[in-house]
Amino acid sequence: MSKRRSAALTGAQGVSLAQKLLRERLCHQKLPDQPVGLDSQYKHLLELLRRTAVHGESNSVLIVGPRGSGKTMLLGCVLRELMSLREAQKNVLLVELNGLLQTDDKIALKEITRQLHLENVVGDKVFGSFAENLAFLLEALKKGEAPSKLCEDKTVEEILRRNFNGSKDFRSLHSLLFLAVSRVSVSTSTLREADLIEACRLISADSKANVLHGLSILELCLIIAMKHLNDTYDGEPFNFQMVHNEFKKFIQRKSHSIHKFEKPVVMKVSWSRSLFHAFS
Repeated sequence: MSKRRSAALTGAQGVSLAQKLLRERLCHQKLPDQPVGLDSQYKHLLELLRRTAVHGESNSVLIVGPRGSGKTMLLGCVLRELMSLREAQKNVLLVELNGLLQTDDKIALKEITRQLHLENVVGDKVFGSFAENLAFLLEALKKGEAPSKLCEDKTVEEILRRNFNGSKDFRSLHSLLFLAVSRVSVSTSTLREADLIEACRLISADSKANVLHGLSILELCLIIAMKHLNDTYDGEPFNFQMVHNEFKKFIQRKSHSIHKFEKPVVMKVSWSRSLFHAFS
């Protein structure tokens, strides 16, 4: 019984497999090496699409003919050769639709989104029209070019290489990218070189120096006193009175350069900044 269950497909798996087979048969038919009897149409269509892909010309094509005359075969052969051209590959994103499967605008846009891998970008957004949805997809593609261009930047490459040489742990890269992405805002919606540079600076900064940044002279003196006690008693606990006594000794040695503070002031600073808790 268990063997039958493991061998049988679930309903969702069966539907997914059927969809895959239908797509292969309807959208990815095997093509001949060269269309027969359509040489002039083949050359004309290839040149038109090549100029569109390479030079950015705005062209539209309507292929008409009786059923079985080779319209799909002609287009498929042309696209196959076009996608083999290196100069065209970087500019072309090929989306294949079929009237038997994509029977209305909504289904067609859903398939376009799937083939362009933009499902996460669209999410649950609701659009008023086909044109609005398509414009959003095109804008998302434009923004998607930013990371690829960013990776080609020499400074960014050096930052990533330095991070990799410093640590092979994936968490180190995750921390770097998290700091960079956290700088993205509504006004600057794309990741920039400056974001990675700032993230690298924050990652490489001394964490202890960052903790001490912005502390007053009194707070720094208290930390020095606590550090001295911690070294003297080898990590054993100590109380505020011991810290205050050590602080007074330090002040007496530096009385010519440091103002004397009353005990209530010292206690207030210790508790307000949680300095005492950090060393107790």
